[in-house]
Amino acid sequence: MKKCILVFVLFFKGYLSLGQENYQEQIKGVAFKIPMQYIKGGSYIMGSSKSEKGHFADEEPQHEVEVSDFWMGQYEIPWDIYNLFVTREIDQNQIAKSVTMESNVDVDAVSGATAPYVEMSFGMGVAGYPAIGMTQLAAVKFCEWLSAMTGHFYRLPTEAEWEYACRAGTTSAYSFGDDVSQLGEYAWSVENSAEKYHPVGTKKPNPWGLYDMHGNVAEWTLDQYIPTAYNQRETKVKNPYEIPTKTYPRTVRGGAWTDAAQRLRSAARRPSSSKWKKRDPQIPKSKWWHTDAPFVGFRIVRPVEVPSPEEQKKYWSYESN
Repeated sequence: MKKCILVFVLFFKGYLSLGQENYQEQIKGVAFKIPMQYIKGGSYIMGSSKSEKGHFADEEPQHEVEVSDFWMGQYEIPWDIYNLFVTREIDQNQIAKSVTMESNVDVDAVSGATAPYVEMSFGMGVAGYPAIGMTQLAAVKFCEWLSAMTGHFYRLPTEAEWEYACRAGTTSAYSFGDDVSQLGEYAWSVENSAEKYHPVGTKKPNPWGLYDMHGNVAEWTLDQYIPTAYNQRETKVKNPYEIPTKTYPRTVRGGAWTDAAQRLRSAARRPSSSKWKKRDPQIPKSKWWHTDAPFVGFRIVRPVEVPSPEEQKKYWSYESN
């Protein structure tokens, strides 16, 4: 009896500690891995004060936000991984379905991106470089595809999760402090990018081990962009998420290699725009590519508390971009 109790205690202890470990996601039969960093949930002050240099009105009022535990991609999704979704040449490697899986999606049912009419890296680099120019729909469908391939539930981060992870326990303008002269140590911006993006993870990480949260490429979140969203919230809110109701604008975070320092702050928000497809000659314009947005990419999250299959579909199902 004591032996059984001991085994149960050890199993239960291991179960509880499971969510506290970083791991590397690997698609069956593929050499590339996606390092996932564990982010312990908690509360923080979202937004910025009027006194913060570079502050914009859509970052106020500041308010307390609580987020739940999740894992976040240590790096922005690179072309090496993203192109596997675009080409769909490895779908046959989908992990065998099991009732114990977090996500039991059939990969054949996941919509695939059409090939772009131009080379979407624009000659800036592919191997090890962040994937760019995809619509939010494409980023969402990548998450669904990855969930089908691995059995783990993946999605884009909410704005609240993204800022919490970017701040990494700090209250300053950047995760390294307020001294903008240090920005070049952590980020690729208009000041040091030489007019192009750079391989992921080549600058210093933030305190929680996440790379390129400031700069390199801006990153999609799940949320509709509402400039007055913070005005509509309670003083304290848990896991806020502005559910999209229209194609534009959606919220992008982090700033990019094309941006000045103020756009790379932890609190900075940016709306997407239909102008990001201005030069797309296709009629209708592509649902999958923003040919005029070589500055936007994404990273993924996996919540520790797995939503129901019905809830999972809501994160992947809306056909807007």
